[in-house]
Formats: sequence, structure tokens, C-alpha cells
Amino acid sequence: MIFGAFAAVKGVDPLAMYTDMLASLANPDQAQTVLVRAAVLLLAGLAVAVPARAGLLNVGGEGQIVIGAVAAAGVGLVADQRLPGVLTLVLMIVAAMAAGAAWAGIAAGLRLTVNVNEAISTLLLNFVAIDIMLGLIYDPWKDASGFGQPSSRPLEETARLPLFTAGGTANAGILLALLALAGVWFALRRTAWGFRLRVVGGNPEAARRAGMRVGWLLLSAMLAGGALAGLAGLVHFAGTEFKLRPGMTTGFGYVGFLASWLALHRPLRVGLAALLLAAIAMGGDSLQIDSGLPAASLNVLMALVLLAVLGIRRNTGRTP
Repeated sequence: MIFGAFAAVKGVDPLAMYTDMLASLANPDQAQTVLVRAAVLLLAGLAVAVPARAGLLNVGGEGQIVIGAVAAAGVGLVADQRLPGVLTLVLMIVAAMAAGAAWAGIAAGLRLTVNVNEAISTLLLNFVAIDIMLGLIYDPWKDASGFGQPSSRPLEETARLPLFTAGGTANAGILLALLALAGVWFALRRTAWGFRLRVVGGNPEAARRAGMRVGWLLLSAMLAGGALAGLAGLVHFAGTEFKLRPGMTTGFGYVGFLASWLALHRPLRVGLAALLLAAIAMGGDSLQIDSGLPAASLNVLMALVLLAVLGIRRNTGRTP
């Protein structure tokens, strides 16, 4: 209702607006796009959820996604014309996850050595990562044959994530995201490492007195989160974009952060939240095209979803 009132103020018929949103999601092609976007958001959300179990606030998903995409591009654009496509893709996955982990490791190292708050350091590192990507695509990696906006050259088709159907957009990145979800759920719920993370997140001092290696657990949680974000960068680069360009991530890291908080950092719920937010984002695209609402209206809609969920939890006595 609130968003409908917002639309009405902008001169848009709320009923027609919601009808257009639902109609766009019913389109099979749009539905595939939702799943592809949800895969990236799921990985970005898990990148927040894992460190959160240890009491860490990873706001750096955006930068870790960018660095993962840069690493994947660095490997892919060198190997895609020299090595078999499958081998190139495997190397890109490894490079993206390693780069994302290393980028998150910077913030973890600052937290453990000089006690810099990881929320601040990860947020600031987002801008550094974006500047690194821009520096590469404006000069050494710039596609000389391209026109207009600078970008890297496109990744060869053999090194891209395989499509489920010819002519569709759904690709193997969805499977990678689901495998990551299963792995994170198992690690957090069925392993000693996951149990120790929960103890550290609940009471670090008690964990130290129990003989747990708190520093190592904090570091490993951030590295795991960074690796998941780096994988999200690979999925977006090799599954949708195929080249580096300014603004390619469109805020995936921040929306993933929202997904994790909506889900209380619980892996399976992160998957549902990612799907919901991907559907909202897809519907928001139709708002801009069909209803003429500004791009910022999508941010308003997502903020209202978050406030509604927080309000429901408050009224039912549940805390995030």
C-alpha cells in the first residue's frame, strides 16, 4: 500500500503498476532472468551469512564480487583462446574464489592485527575494488575494437557458463549457487567448524577460555565469505556479462547483504530471500520501462520490504 501511494504521487496507477510487475514475472524469459539474478544474490547473501555466524559484519560483498569478476576475467581472457573451455572455466572459478577470499582477508587481517572494524574496512574496500576494475578496463584491458563505454573484450563462448536451453538465459551458475548453498548449510550445521563459529559469534571470550582459536575462526569465516562473493562475481561475469564494464554489478553485494539480514543469516532462508529480491528487481525493471518510474523507485520498494519484515518480527517477539 505504501509503495502504491508512492507510485500514485508520481502519477502512476498502482493497480496497473502491480499488474505489469506480475505479468513480467509470468514471462518464461523473464523468469529465467530472475533465477540467474537470484543465483548471484544467493552467493552474495551467503558471503554475508557465513561471517555473521562468527559475529562479523561483511559489508564488502560488492567489492569482493568485483574482484572475483576481475580475477575471472584476468584468467579467462588469457586462457579462453589457448585452453579448452571447461579447463578455462575451472581456472576462472578457482581464481575468482581465491581473489574474493584474499580481498576479504585484508579486512580480516586489519581486524585481527590493529582492531579495525570490519564493517568499515570492507565498505571502503568496495570502492578500491571498483577503481581497480575501472583502471584495468580504461587502459590495459580495454577492448580496442569496442565503441562507446570502455570495457574488456568479450569472453569466448567456449569459456562461458553453459546454458540450460538454447536461446535461454538460465545457466550453470544456478547449479553453482545451489551447490554453494548446500555446502554452506552443511558446514554451518553439521561440522565442528560451524559449531565453533556460532560459539565465537555468541561469546568470543567464552570461546577463548574454551581453548578455541578465535583469531583463526574469524579469519576463516571472512575468507569463506569472500570466496562465496568471488564466486558470485564469476557467475555474473561468465554467465551474464561476458566482459568487464563500469557498473556491471549493479549493487549485487548490497542487495545480497539485505537478503542475508532478511533471512537472519540462515542459509536456506537466504536462498528464499535472494529469490524474492531477484523477483522484485525484475519487476522493478518493468516499472521503469512500462510505468516510467525512476530507477530509485526499486530501492524504495526493497527498503519497504525490509521494514515490513522487521516490523513483523518485532510484533511477533522475534529479534534479528
